[in-house]
Order: sequence, then structure tokens, then C-alpha cells
Amino acid sequence: MRNRISSFCISLASVGIVSACGSGVQTESDATELGTLGSAAPSTSSDTHVTIDTKKSVGVLGPIAVGANAAAWDDNLVDAVVPGLLADAGIQIMRYPGGSTADNYHWSSNAADDPSQGGTTPSANFDAYMSAARATRAKAMITVNYGSGTPEEAADWVRYANRGRRHYSGPVPTYPGASATGHDYGIRYWEIGNELYGDGTYGATWEVNHKSHDPTTYANGVISYSAAMKAVDPSILVGAVLTAPGNWPDGQVSDASPVPWNDTVLPIACAALDFVVVHWYPQGPTGESDAALLASPENGASTPVSYTPSIPDMVASLKSELAQYCGSHAPDIQIMVTETNSVSYNPGKQTTSLVNALYLADAVSTWLENGVANVDWWAIHNSPFDGNVDPSLYGDYEFGDYGILSRGLTSANGVAEPPAETPFPAYFGLQMLAKLGHDAGSELLDTTSSTPLVAAHAVKQGDGCVHTLLVNKDPSAPHTVSVALKGSSTHGLASVYSFGVGDTSLRKSRKYVKGSSFTLTLSPYSLTTIQLP
Repeated sequence: MRNRISSFCISLASVGIVSACGSGVQTESDATELGTLGSAAPSTSSDTHVTIDTKKSVGVLGPIAVGANAAAWDDNLVDAVVPGLLADAGIQIMRYPGGSTADNYHWSSNAADDPSQGGTTPSANFDAYMSAARATRAKAMITVNYGSGTPEEAADWVRYANRGRRHYSGPVPTYPGASATGHDYGIRYWEIGNELYGDGTYGATWEVNHKSHDPTTYANGVISYSAAMKAVDPSILVGAVLTAPGNWPDGQVSDASPVPWNDTVLPIACAALDFVVVHWYPQGPTGESDAALLASPENGASTPVSYTPSIPDMVASLKSELAQYCGSHAPDIQIMVTETNSVSYNPGKQTTSLVNALYLADAVSTWLENGVANVDWWAIHNSPFDGNVDPSLYGDYEFGDYGILSRGLTSANGVAEPPAETPFPAYFGLQMLAKLGHDAGSELLDTTSSTPLVAAHAVKQGDGCVHTLLVNKDPSAPHTVSVALKGSSTHGLASVYSFGVGDTSLRKSRKYVKGSSFTLTLSPYSLTTIQLP
């Protein structure tokens, strides 16, 4: 649903990560004292106990765990500094051509049927996007045009992207810089449309769709698209749009959809699918609550204008639906969250505040721990919006922007963004996830915390080192955290990364650790990552 006319705001606290691998012993005299992380904290603090079971894996990370959305309308996409910034944020995959734009976008001409539904810019055509993705060393994910396109158009995109070079006889795009001989990009991940349930099937209309507006037609369309595209390249993986369980319009019915969306699409299209897609924006505009947003990954949230179950409950429901309708094929179908941010539209200051960074790090980690293969943040760049700037929300910016990087624009009310490519707080949430580590093959570990105000996540790297991310969601109190390593011990200097109140970059320190436990203090509203020796 999000496009260039959406935005958000985020407020950051501090972040920390811990890693233990049992090697590289150093002397205590080399270490610096680890005290309170982040800004100056009140004199009182709460005791929190975190346990990391280093022998209990809850999942193995794949090569596309953490991604971000790119767009065909983003004239900052090819800025020279962007690939370096995205690489430093650990972006493993970039989704294109950008939310609802996808169902209005003709790739070979880099043009939109209806620019009011998401236009394009010449500098962000498909080949330009691929140059940015390759410079970032990120994989690509493409959302093909279901709304105003055809299976043949989608198949031609696969042909140009993956079946080019010698003896190429496929289409040649009309935009500048296109290749007359196609490419061998090897793009594996292809979605069929974006949020097609938003075409009026349940009343609300934001998605372009020139076909019949009902889930049965969409499901049969998925079969046609998948067959045409895989006839060109059988190695690609194809995904279909589902509704996030418990989030509108999940469970809704209408004259066009007498059975809910998921319960209609899956029985028809399962055999044609390699993955399913949901989008998650836990809050609605005007109803933003910092406390509710930060609670939503583990506990769900309810505001006057929105409701969402927790991430574990949503994933459990999706797995149940796949098992019910897809039978023996269900274990082979991956779940991907190809869009997420805090508020569903008209973003306000929460999207550009530290709170959104805390939410990002916690939510992405929680999705991955529950078996999701990929989570893509919306978006690399967006635009400033004059959404909710209520003083009860944390943060200094008086505008919202869904982007992790500024475009240096001015909102309709005249509020100016910082210069283009200035990172917003959410960017540093991604950086903290990169310090936590999400390389393919790394193991997510079972981790518990004694208080909901401190979230804990841990990843065992391929070399056996354990990194831990701690999120202090408390806006006013520091938390002294005792971390117990169940099943292992450590000895040496730990690298500690933090991000919090007032920070404009990650801070790094070192802490001497020895044994199977250690203690540290987290500032209010902060992220901390510790990479143990």
C-alpha cells in the first residue's frame, strides 16, 4: 500500500549486542569498563534476568533474512553513497519496484499507467535498480505487475533479467541504459502483485487492478503467472499475497469474497507457490502509541484505530493455514514479510524517532525467530509527511518519513527534512541487527527475559560466537541486566555496540567478561549489542 506519498517518523534510544565464542582470550587490563549505555540515566534502575540457551536453536537464518524496499519513483536510489550505507546496514535483499507501484508498473518502459497511483523516474529504472543492488551486494526481489499487467509481461521480465546474453531474442526495454542482449542477473524471488486485497474487494481501494476484484480470480492469476514465468526460468521462486492474520482485512467477507482471502487463495494456488507474503503495519494513523508499538512484536497491540496479534501468533496462524490447504507441500512454502513499518499510512513523528528503531530491531528479530525467511523494511527512501506529531510521542522531528534515509525534501506543511542521505533512527536499528549478525547459516537461539520492558535476542554465528541484542523499551528507567549463558562460558574482551537517546551513530566500547554470566546496565530507550569473545 505504501508508495511515494507515504512517510513515517522514528525516535531512537540506545542499543547493545553481546557475542560469545570461547576464543581470543585477552587480559582484563585491555578492557574498558562497561557502565550505563546511552545517555545519562536516572539513579534508579530495575533488575532484569536474561537467559540465552546456547545449545537450543529456534531456527537457522537464510541468505535473505533482512531487506529493504526500493522504488521506481526514487530519484535518490542511485546516489553514490547509497550502496555503502545499505551495505553497512546489513541489507541482504532489495525489493522492487515499490509497493503499490508494482501493480501499475510496466517494467520495459519504466512507466506507470496512472502516475497518481505511483509514478516513476528515469534514474530508477530496472537496470538502475540492479546496479544499486549489485553495488550493495544485495539480492533482488521483484514484484510483478498483476493489477494492470499480464503473465506474458511478467515472463518477459524474467527473460530479460535471467535469460540474456548470447543468442538473446527477448524484449529490449525502451528506457536509456537498457541492454540489447538482456542479463543473467539470476533473480530468484518474484512476487505476484502487491496487496491485491486492497482493490475494493473488502471496500477500501488503494491498489490498481484491472481484473475482477476477488480472491478467486487472483489465485487463478497466480497459477497463470507462475506457469508463464517458470516456463522461462524454472529455477525462480514465486510468491503470492496473503493477509496478515488478525490484521484487516484478514477474515473479512464480501459479495466478491464469500470466503476470506487466505481461505480462498491457498486452496487454489498452493501448488504454484514457493512462498507467501504478508505485510505488517501494527498501528493506524492518529492512534500511534509508543508503548503499544514496542509491545506489539511479542504481545500484539490494540489502539483506538487498530489491532494486531503478536508475531508468534500470526506466524502460527499462517503455518496452520498452509498445513490445512497445502498438505505435504506446506513445509516447502516459505513465509516472507515483504513490507513492514510502524503505521499503515500517513506517517508521523513516531516513524522518524528512536522508538521506531527499537521497534524495528525487536520486530525483525521476532519474525525471524518464529520461522519467517525474510523481512523487508519499508523503505530505503520515501517522503516527509505531516502525520501525527502529538507531544505524547517521543522524538524531535515534526514530520514522518517511512525511509531509513532522508531525501532532503519539505513536507506539505513546510517542515524541512535533514540533507539527503542523512540516516533516520530506523537506519541504526538495521545497523544493530547487522552487528547482531544474520549471515546465512547462523542460528537463532532460545532467549528469555524476566521483564517485557527488556527484549533479548541472540544469534550463534558460524564460528560459534554468540551475539546478543538487548532492547530497553522503558522510556524513563535504566535496567541492570544479568545475562546467563546456558550451556557455555566465555573469557576475554567483548565488543559492545550501543545506540540510544541523542546518538547520531553507533557507539562502541569493550567489556571484559569471564564465565557463564555477565551484567550490564541499559539506558532508557536503548539498543545494546554485545559480541562475546
